[in-house]
Amino acid sequence: MTIRSKALLLAFCVVALSTAAAAQDRPNILLVFMDNFGWGEPGFNGGGIIRGAATPRLDRLANEGLRLTNFNVEVQCTPSRSAIMTGRYAIRSGNGTVPLGEGVYGLVQWEFTMAEMLSEAGYATGMYGKWHLGRTEGRFPTDQGFDEWYGIPNTTDESVYTSLEGFAESGLSAPYVLDAVKGEEPKQVRVYDVEYRPLIDRDLTDRAKAFMEKSAAANKPFFVYLPYTATHFPTLPHPDFAGKSGKGRWGDMLMQIDSYVGELVDTLDELGIANNTIVIFTADNGPESLGSGETSLTVETALHGSAGPWRSSLFTGYEGALRVPFAMRWPAQIEAGRESDEIVHEMDLFPTFAKIAGGKVPQDRVIDGVDVSDLLVGKSEKSGRDGFVVYMGNDIFGVKWRDWKIHLKEQSGWNGVLREYTMPRVYNLINDPFERDNVLFPHTWVLRKGLPQLEEHVVSLKKHPPIPTGTPDPYEPPPAR
Repeated sequence: MTIRSKALLLAFCVVALSTAAAAQDRPNILLVFMDNFGWGEPGFNGGGIIRGAATPRLDRLANEGLRLTNFNVEVQCTPSRSAIMTGRYAIRSGNGTVPLGEGVYGLVQWEFTMAEMLSEAGYATGMYGKWHLGRTEGRFPTDQGFDEWYGIPNTTDESVYTSLEGFAESGLSAPYVLDAVKGEEPKQVRVYDVEYRPLIDRDLTDRAKAFMEKSAAANKPFFVYLPYTATHFPTLPHPDFAGKSGKGRWGDMLMQIDSYVGELVDTLDELGIANNTIVIFTADNGPESLGSGETSLTVETALHGSAGPWRSSLFTGYEGALRVPFAMRWPAQIEAGRESDEIVHEMDLFPTFAKIAGGKVPQDRVIDGVDVSDLLVGKSEKSGRDGFVVYMGNDIFGVKWRDWKIHLKEQSGWNGVLREYTMPRVYNLINDPFERDNVLFPHTWVLRKGLPQLEEHVVSLKKHPPIPTGTPDPYEPPPAR
């Protein structure tokens, strides 16, 4: 070998080692995103055994890292998924409500997702579970930054369709589980029915583990987004857990969730990458609250989820819809046993991950999330966020500011009575976590502190109009007004 050849080989090795070291410096990210899982369900928030089963692995995850007690989301499935993926209020992307018809919905290609940001930063990106941000060509996860996806495009409600009287004659297609890789059309794997409903989260877990193993072998940082179908109606645990708790289906489901998350964490340990892997366990919105008689399947598969001390369920503006469990472990950066009641919103994860992973936040649109990385790693006691605008669907229901809530509208439950007020109602969330006692007088000063963020938000919507729901691609935003 000539001196020149040796020099070139040495230079190549240096570059390769530097690239590998850079990849190892960036943390892997595993984001577990439950479906309709209330604040009060896991043991680390006071649930666990009083909900039917202990959650030792979830509790350990929280104890080994950071627990946020004031982590907030949007209050319906689709808007929540839009907000976490884009770092923007869902109203901006045209996904403020859950789609009920057969038309086009979801994210236009112009939207820039968390997966696209991390992919551009050099991450392998895999998604396993419920998307709910588009079901037509160009609107699947693999069109929005994910290298691969296995799961369902819409909601778990659809798993009961083929069992219901009249569906076969409706002319509608049966719901399918899809398997996709970037650049290819998703393939139909099997019908998503009541038979497969209790099995799917097992398969999602296995695929997530395989993706982490493959990425680790390639020495490539990964982002795994794991939006489980649990605990959405119908609540049907895997046969391995059916009857295991002795407390009914809900206890069985808690055991299943706890076990699957434990498997994921154990996989990281076995691969030797746990120290530099961010693991987040959270949910899309507060709990369901279905009663008997809602459907023919409800009596056996209904759930009355727990929001802990907070009021109500999903599809409301109350804390029970907004606050969800949040535990984060990152041994390399987060000291064990920390907790914070600082306000954080799911939109904040986009700019936070960008900061941590060396990704880029778009500068050509409004990003509502704020970087909370200093709070997460303990460099600051403050999140940098005092509050946010509370939406229920496309309607502004109020504003949250520090320990106060301002309600302009209230809805008693997911299908309850809607009330609109001529004067705002004000609640102190420390003295009144159930939001029952209106203390507008003498606390009208709260309006002067809380409402400016709403005024700024409304101005931004006028300057940058929201994308209309169902807008086809290609989409280009109009000039700012």
